[in-house]
Amino acid sequence: MPTARLLVGPALRRVVGTRATVWVETSGPALVRVGTPDGAGGEATTFTAFDHHYALVVVEGLTPGRATPYQVFLDDEQVWPEPESKFPPSMIHTRREDDPDVRLIFGSCRETTQHATARKLPPDALDAYSRRLMAAYRAGPDGTDPDWPDLIVLLGDQVYADQTSPTVRKLLRRRRRRTVGAPADQVVSFDEYTKLYLESWRDPEIRWLLSTVPSVMIFDDHEIIDDWNTSTPWRAEVHSQPWWPERIASGLASYWVYQHLGNLDPDEIAADPVYAKVMAAEDATSVLREFGQRVDAEAIGYDAALGAGTAPADAAVPGRYQWSYAVDLGRTRLVVLDNRCSRVLDKTHRAMLPPTEWSWFTDQVHGDYDHLVVGSSLPWLLPPGIHHLESWNERLADSDRPRVAEYSERLRRALDLEHWGAFRRSFDALAQVFARLGSGTPGQPGDRVGTGPAYPPPASISVLSGDVHHSYVARARFDTAIATPVHQLTCSPIHNQIPAPMRPLLRLGWWRGPSVAARALARTAGVRRPSVRWRRLDGPYFGNAVSTLRHDGRSAEVTIEGTSAEGTLHTVARRSLTG
Repeated sequence: MPTARLLVGPALRRVVGTRATVWVETSGPALVRVGTPDGAGGEATTFTAFDHHYALVVVEGLTPGRATPYQVFLDDEQVWPEPESKFPPSMIHTRREDDPDVRLIFGSCRETTQHATARKLPPDALDAYSRRLMAAYRAGPDGTDPDWPDLIVLLGDQVYADQTSPTVRKLLRRRRRRTVGAPADQVVSFDEYTKLYLESWRDPEIRWLLSTVPSVMIFDDHEIIDDWNTSTPWRAEVHSQPWWPERIASGLASYWVYQHLGNLDPDEIAADPVYAKVMAAEDATSVLREFGQRVDAEAIGYDAALGAGTAPADAAVPGRYQWSYAVDLGRTRLVVLDNRCSRVLDKTHRAMLPPTEWSWFTDQVHGDYDHLVVGSSLPWLLPPGIHHLESWNERLADSDRPRVAEYSERLRRALDLEHWGAFRRSFDALAQVFARLGSGTPGQPGDRVGTGPAYPPPASISVLSGDVHHSYVARARFDTAIATPVHQLTCSPIHNQIPAPMRPLLRLGWWRGPSVAARALARTAGVRRPSVRWRRLDGPYFGNAVSTLRHDGRSAEVTIEGTSAEGTLHTVARRSLTG
């Protein structure tokens, strides 16, 4: 018997050329080895933190353009595939260098299936997708499947720290030692966070899916707490809670271990400063605890420096950790943005990203590719009526009149008015970036878009989002015609549901009459007209769903699939994005 057991995983995270990364959690320290029948493989020793054990193995020597089964060994004992498993073998699919076609699966907001024991939820869309992939499991003569997804993009709320299942709540009640004042039904410590991931990722269909299709992820608010970093008053209020320091440090540390570490490609892993410290430590508990505390403190400190006028002229924050990342697949570039942790909340500088990270983003989107995909946990384009309401609320919440600001802040939290429309500086900046990319116009002085070689406009620009618990497709219209179609593609939830009373309000947000009224309200507060207009093409769809974005050469198409009562998928929308 092996000295350690496989607790979570294996999760196939990144496949880059002839290399891949495989993430695991084990029950004890071990040497983790991943091998294939044709001799490709890799190994890594586990690192220990908070009495838990993890490894990220870089597999090398894979054959391009093939599907290769793999095995996982702990101290030379095979632990995956499991004996007598009824699931298809886990495979690593590599791409051919000249293959321009890309399949991205995306969605957000997945509560564990155990929530169904507490309240009725529609069937899990990712479970349904996994079952369908198993049923269609096949490989062509060269070991590849033309319809096999290249990547799963999970856009936030992969776990819910503040809305736990009956199983986790029972565990919390049995705990004798918890932080003073800790909410009885919410996780706070790192160990409690591990129970969320164990519960969610050991779902058999999900475990198989993550073992055989690469995935990348980004957090939204529920990985930490509802409305995370919505405003400066919110931040001050939550920081007054005695349990918050442990919650934010544990939430960010566990996110780094379970989600972000797998977003890095093999070269980025070696260069990541946190990974280097973790691997050098005999016990990385203090390393990760300090890391979680520091990341939150950096955001607060930068906001304070902005408010005091003492921020560095170039907005640089030495050593500041970046959660945003970029992925290239064929002729598709995916840039996934942190919409939560690094927000600038100072009222005169409110922004989704700090200036240095925005410069990084504009660097990433300037290049030679056919399709640009921006991953944003929060939709850039909401129903117009709601967008105008958010912009109005942002202006009043920043009022110098205390009563107006206080009332507007309460309204902001009650209605979750915290999307790009509530960060108008960032909303307009993103529109300007897309307009310049779509027209091939060089960037303005000080804007790093266009400072390198000139490239032709991409065939499509798509913003993938979740959060809002309904799915839709919208197209942006700019003041001047551009060559590239720009779409908002929202798919949410994977496994959750929106309260029934909210559905009519979201539908009304797309209607012209309410939108005009909301725009007039925003105008009374001095909010200027948005630099882009948009209209809904498909949706809103309120059931559980998963979506596929297909890039075939320079054509692009999105398909939204919902779940039936029987737990199967059916198409609710299909839209060409380049027609």
